[in-house]
Amino acid sequence: GDRHIAGLTDAIETELRLKHKQGHWVWVLDRGGVVERDAMGKPLRLMGVQTDISKQKAAEAELEQVNVRFRLALAASGTGIWHHDLAGGKSYWDERTREIFGLVSDTAEVERDHWFGYLHPDDKEAASRAHLVPLETDKVTAVQYRIVRRDGEVRHIESLLRFIADPQIRDRRLAGQILGTVRDITEDKQREQELAYAARHDALTGLLNRAAFDRLLADHIAAARLLPLSVFYVDLDYFKALNDFAGHAAGDLALKSVAQGILGCLPATAHAARLGGDEFALLMPNCDAAQAGRLADAVLAAVRDAELGSTATSRKLAASIGIAFVDDADTTVADALA
Repeated sequence: GDRHIAGLTDAIETELRLKHKQGHWVWVLDRGGVVERDAMGKPLRLMGVQTDISKQKAAEAELEQVNVRFRLALAASGTGIWHHDLAGGKSYWDERTREIFGLVSDTAEVERDHWFGYLHPDDKEAASRAHLVPLETDKVTAVQYRIVRRDGEVRHIESLLRFIADPQIRDRRLAGQILGTVRDITEDKQREQELAYAARHDALTGLLNRAAFDRLLADHIAAARLLPLSVFYVDLDYFKALNDFAGHAAGDLALKSVAQGILGCLPATAHAARLGGDEFALLMPNCDAAQAGRLADAVLAAVRDAELGSTATSRKLAASIGIAFVDDADTTVADALA
């Protein structure tokens, strides 16, 4: 008020609290100014209006609390926020988004196609197409893709996208905003892959487990182009004695060594599994008797050369191998293994 009377401002506009006669405080918007001055310019009369803005202030306070919780949730989840203005052709990334992409920048505005340059070559087409889907719907669209950061590191990203229309423009392609989130899900993807691997592989040897081998064998039998298919059942000899006299550690070492030896014998199209205990299985597509015989001899040699450890006796392991040839797509997995 004093600044306005001194002629430093054009009007008075301020927010203040006043105590109501009932004892509570109210927020007031105070607007006014000098309406009459004397010949020397000295203010003679001030006029103003006061508006109760208590409800507005309460709404602003509530909204700020919501925003604080929202920002806290974003920070806890590691989620970034960005938006793309269709009319202006500009994109804006918050600090977390820039951090996820490894972009060093002090400004939120980024080039329109900057995001595209980060996309993994194998994901460019699908991710670009997915980012156009929000223009066709008012629902949230989820998309996952990989980016390649400037240091060469590949990261997995999940984005949630939604189009915010401009009520003045009917054509969605011309105006409005695409609002999106980004979240780095690389660690989640790695855990998924590790769990999927563990579900299919024997923990000790790294070979396929029984369930995975049965599924793979069924798929091979059903594919006529892979027939005839040879199935090998490998049973170690003297393994129980090794476990009894040298201990389970030596037995585990022997199983791992046998598994590595078997893998070293296999051609690229063949597969190996540990069925349990000291029993292994192999399958080899498009395999005749001569090929199967050579592979069986190689597996027997690998078993004889397996490392048994210093606690084992001088006796070497050996193995018995049964071979079945499958040329009928109606053969069951159980029949092939039997």
